[in-house]
Amino acid sequence: MRKKIPVLLVIPLLAAFADSAVSQTSEQQLPWGGAVGQFVSSKIKRDYQRSLVDPSTINTPGGPPLTIQVSASGEVLSLGGYAFPPANPGDVSFVDGWEVHFESLLITLDAVWLATNPDLNPADQSQTGPRVAQVNGPWAIDLHKGGPLPGYGGPGEQAERIVVINNQNLVPGNPPFDPTVRYAFGYDTVPADPGAILINLDPSQYADYDFMIDRGMTVLYVGTAFWRGTPSTCSTTDPSFSFANFPTQVRFRLGWKTPTSAINCQNPSLPGPGIGGEEHPRGVIVSPSTQIVSQLTIHTDHPFWENFDSDGPPAHFDQIAAVARPQGDVWGVLLEDTFFENYTAFPVPWRWCRADLTGFVPPDQLPRMDFEQGRFYDPSLTQPLSSTTSFRDYYDLTSHVIGSQEHLNSNGLCAVQRHYLSLPGF
Repeated sequence: MRKKIPVLLVIPLLAAFADSAVSQTSEQQLPWGGAVGQFVSSKIKRDYQRSLVDPSTINTPGGPPLTIQVSASGEVLSLGGYAFPPANPGDVSFVDGWEVHFESLLITLDAVWLATNPDLNPADQSQTGPRVAQVNGPWAIDLHKGGPLPGYGGPGEQAERIVVINNQNLVPGNPPFDPTVRYAFGYDTVPADPGAILINLDPSQYADYDFMIDRGMTVLYVGTAFWRGTPSTCSTTDPSFSFANFPTQVRFRLGWKTPTSAINCQNPSLPGPGIGGEEHPRGVIVSPSTQIVSQLTIHTDHPFWENFDSDGPPAHFDQIAAVARPQGDVWGVLLEDTFFENYTAFPVPWRWCRADLTGFVPPDQLPRMDFEQGRFYDPSLTQPLSSTTSFRDYYDLTSHVIGSQEHLNSNGLCAVQRHYLSLPGF
């Protein structure tokens, strides 16, 4: 029996921190033929991992044909975290030498739907025909725990079952889905809800989820980051800057208030090109012989990107560590600590510690990190998330970027509708 969240609890902002680490293995040659030293985007890596999956192991959850098992996954990276140095050259990692280990990745999902005519407007992915089916939660899930289903992203990825869509429940008579029709597909991320169905949360996590409810958060990352770089292998844009007093272990509790709709998602599991130059076809097709799985995939690296204009830009943690505060024997940080943080001039320089990425350099040679090339910054804004043209601070910037972390079946891009003030588009 999946539980409903109980009465709200009061918890401290930062709890005691336990030391843990992500396992590391020796680096290997890039398996897809890229040269060591070449930066490989997170998208390329995900596409390669997907190519190793046998589709027959995905679409066999044991349910009846013409139905859809909806699952959720945070990919392999949500299970163990981001190792440093990475296990393999090209693996997604934090280029400034941080190893990030998750203890939980809580998110609340809702309103999974299907509609007719996903190709209604080749130039506007957000437009579809009328909805024919919808199942509602909300569902609270810890993506760090994985699940019993193999994920779409590649070896080692796990997915957790959420709900089954049995028929066209918005159409009179509830007819079955048509296996010759491609249906548009979408879903929402919503604020934590005291009435949410707890998919895989256990009592030890109720305080974390109540923390989210109390603050209107949609997603919460909890874990510890360890700096694993060495001065001899790291370079910086300001050699005079001293990292001697910079934290090397940071306990983080990063929560975003970013309700978002992922609309008319592309599906990498469908053959052929997408419409209008898109990478994959839109939507899903049910099977007459087996139950299909549609996986809500959450990319956990998005909020750490240095910009949102390139494909899988490098992830950094120095800007988070720079605002951490001493908490007993370790340092701790909340996302709210980035209020009024000037993302055009962080208090630390660019630092990169990937010796295997010899071709990687920061986006500029300025003596301080400046995300998104300093664009859209408006410190005159008095409230967070209060503009559709500018960002007040790093809190606003990272809230915008995390709004595009929802995908379908590993890497399928969706039209993004943010239900909070931010820039339009990706």
